[in-house]
Amino acid sequence: MGTSQSSKGAPSSVPLVPPWVPGAGAGASAASGAEGPAGPHAPPLAPPARFGAARRSLGTFAASGSKESMKSGVGHYFKRGLGGGGGGGGAAARFGGTARTAGSLYAALAGKSDGATQRGDAAVDPSVLEGRDVSDVVRAVVEAVRPVDGTQDAEASREAIGEALAELLKQDPEADLQQLTDEQRLQVVQEFIAGDIFHRLVLDVGGAIKARAATPKVYLKRLDQIRSYLRQGIAAAFRRLATAGQTVTRSRVADLARKAIADAISVFEEYIA
Repeated sequence: MGTSQSSKGAPSSVPLVPPWVPGAGAGASAASGAEGPAGPHAPPLAPPARFGAARRSLGTFAASGSKESMKSGVGHYFKRGLGGGGGGGGAAARFGGTARTAGSLYAALAGKSDGATQRGDAAVDPSVLEGRDVSDVVRAVVEAVRPVDGTQDAEASREAIGEALAELLKQDPEADLQQLTDEQRLQVVQEFIAGDIFHRLVLDVGGAIKARAATPKVYLKRLDQIRSYLRQGIAAAFRRLATAGQTVTRSRVADLARKAIADAISVFEEYIA
């Protein structure tokens, strides 16, 4: 399982939502009610030791395998580390780019099959892929959906897209990436969202997990457990949206992704002891 290298995490006294994230300023600031140094319209800043509680709980999880510690650590990661608030708070706003990329990914996988191409949709020209193997198709989708822009977010998203497509092919080796069903496209989108959030978490607090894991094998196992937990949370959020009558259409994927991320974060935060 590939994963981005862990960093020391974003420091305090920087915006909770980086300026390159879509809608970074107003959304997070309004939702949190926080004020930056320039007044009420400045983006809220990260507090000191923002990831401390998450690192402690996830370190305990790494050493013991306690699921309660894992849930607590993930909850603290979103609540204090990213600004909390679940529905529309800083933590949800932090993944605005993930939601937008999810919409682009769904559109790219749909191609022209549903006759609803939107202006600005990411597109993969089928004629360019004629006779290419699966790895070439995956690379083409990654390049179309999330080009390199020099940010860690782009690196994490590109990795998550490739992994989401690989997971689909693992479950269904006969799947044709150029002719996916609506259900398969939604599966890829959900896997991508969970993977993108997972890679961000590892970049921010993965060092604490690695430091406390007994062996490299245990470390990878703990990461896989966290990823599975995030995957289940995102899938459950999409199911709740479907139950509420919010169906997936090409033009609404990014909006539904934002709602699902906020919903899932709210649930993750409930496990803070």
